[in-house]
Amino acid sequence: MTGGGYLSAIGLAFDAIRAHKLRAVLTTLGVIIGTSTIIGVGSILAGFDGAITNMLRSMGGNTLLVFKFRIGVRVGGLSAEERVRKPLTLDNARAIAERCPSVEHVSPYLFPPWNMIHVAKYKGQDYYQLDIGGTEEGYASGGDQEMMAGRFFTDIENRHRIPVAVIGEDVYKALFSNVDAIGKSLELDGHHFTIVGVMKRPSSSPPGDTDGRVLLPYYTMRKVFPSAREHMLVVFAKSGKIMQAADEIRGVMRTERRVPNDKPDDFFISSAEQMVEDFRKFTSMTALVMIVLSSIGLLVGGIGVMNIMLVSVTERTREIGVRKAVGARRRDIIMQFLTEAVVLTGLGGLIGMLLGYAISIAARMLFPNLPTAVPIWAVSLGVIVSVGIGIFFGIWPANKAARLDPVEALRYE
Repeated sequence: MTGGGYLSAIGLAFDAIRAHKLRAVLTTLGVIIGTSTIIGVGSILAGFDGAITNMLRSMGGNTLLVFKFRIGVRVGGLSAEERVRKPLTLDNARAIAERCPSVEHVSPYLFPPWNMIHVAKYKGQDYYQLDIGGTEEGYASGGDQEMMAGRFFTDIENRHRIPVAVIGEDVYKALFSNVDAIGKSLELDGHHFTIVGVMKRPSSSPPGDTDGRVLLPYYTMRKVFPSAREHMLVVFAKSGKIMQAADEIRGVMRTERRVPNDKPDDFFISSAEQMVEDFRKFTSMTALVMIVLSSIGLLVGGIGVMNIMLVSVTERTREIGVRKAVGARRRDIIMQFLTEAVVLTGLGGLIGMLLGYAISIAARMLFPNLPTAVPIWAVSLGVIVSVGIGIFFGIWPANKAARLDPVEALRYE
């Protein structure tokens, strides 16, 4: 078929679609839904991946986190062995600082008891979405701890168990309504703390996340929450020595926790890159599930296209007979109906892409921290799949049309 023949086939396809607009829309609905899902969810996943990756990497390239089990995204719950692991301790942090030459500084991070509901109050205002932690002055030297007002607490305040606190931006806005909070008294679980600093929301915090941080000096935390036991160790390695630091920490921690030589670690050391890798494994699984679910809509759409093309062949039997009588070849008939199927699914795919792009924009407006972007792979997949469906599900109707006997077709009423 020549170029003019292809253009003629495309024109006939558009004429057929215009003649049955509602039928065409209903036929391509599955393709529209499937394609828009690929584009929309693909853009959200790309944005979420960027936001979480930036957040994790904002910890710093030389930062290591040590906890009693894996930190970050994980599939499934804790194993029986993980649930009975003993907590890390302050002595573990001191041992790492003393015996690891590649480590610059270690900050213990003490979590409050997990069986309590924590609330912060100020003049009748309550805030419950708290992320409480007890740490040391060195914690502010790494990661994404930029101050919006005031300062971080000092080592002297920590050692003397002074009741001071540094709060996150959302805690500040919720309780103080943008009034200067420095020097004010914050009530936390019935205890009063003087606010010495307000931290800015981390520049790359997860989409929709709130900055409910309330950080206390480590020994003040121990005094206020004597039952608190769970520690995370925030380790800052010397520049360019993060791998050496991780090896040294592993050796010290195995000795400290008396792990036998033939047993695996009963703790976990994680870097920002390790958590990014874990997160991307999770998002790749999510993307795979999304593609499988989208394929169901595309399959339904393809069956609809095949069904409507078979109806079209029946309706246009006399037309096919006339074309064959005046010299049309089998491949011309096949190409005509395949072109119609491809144009139909192509339009459905185009509408689906526009709808998916609208979903991406809506998600960006609802979650400003979610830098949604329509990935090239999603657009390419949408185009290829929508055209491929037209070809695959259009072959049978096209072959049926091409096999019609011209004499019988001309007799058809």
